[in-house]
Amino acid sequence: MRWQVHSEKSLYTDPWLDIRAADVELPDGRRFDHRVIRTPPGAAAVVTDDGDRALLIWRHRFITDSWGWEIPMGQVDEGEAPHAAAAREAEEETGWRPWSLRPLLCVQPNNGFTDVVHHVYRADGATHVGPPSDPWEAERVEWVPLSSVPKLAGEGSIACGTTLAALLYVIAESGTGGGPGRRPA
Repeated sequence: MRWQVHSEKSLYTDPWLDIRAADVELPDGRRFDHRVIRTPPGAAAVVTDDGDRALLIWRHRFITDSWGWEIPMGQVDEGEAPHAAAAREAEEETGWRPWSLRPLLCVQPNNGFTDVVHHVYRADGATHVGPPSDPWEAERVEWVPLSSVPKLAGEGSIACGTTLAALLYVIAESGTGGGPGRRPA
């Protein structure tokens, strides 16, 4: 059932993405052009506190014309380590510097069309360092109870696939919705 790729050609390229046409062959021999979007990886952080809350941003996404809660996330710059990008994005978007980050999971949010991978990290706390340096990223920044995540997802207030996967993973992993925060050693 593996599709075979005979070739790819770029249709459009800029620093954020490369839209390509792939000549693919199905196992039954049929061939067609499939569109592929190649992008740099992303990095995100789930930052929790000792109150079983996650640091989230409330933002508008113009593409879907929708508002929702998201974990801080952004593109990994060339030569940057994903964990460093996750820490940078969290601080830029929230004004909170996450404590020690550890790998949580990797998400391929739309692997039928794009090769993007989101590297998601977890921190058990953060230090407030000031206002967000990227204030256009969010209308507000809040510590949201993990126990409210299923309800928020059900009502559409959490629609970002990476955010939802990461928060539900944290809830499932702990069995309690987060666990206590710890200060770095």
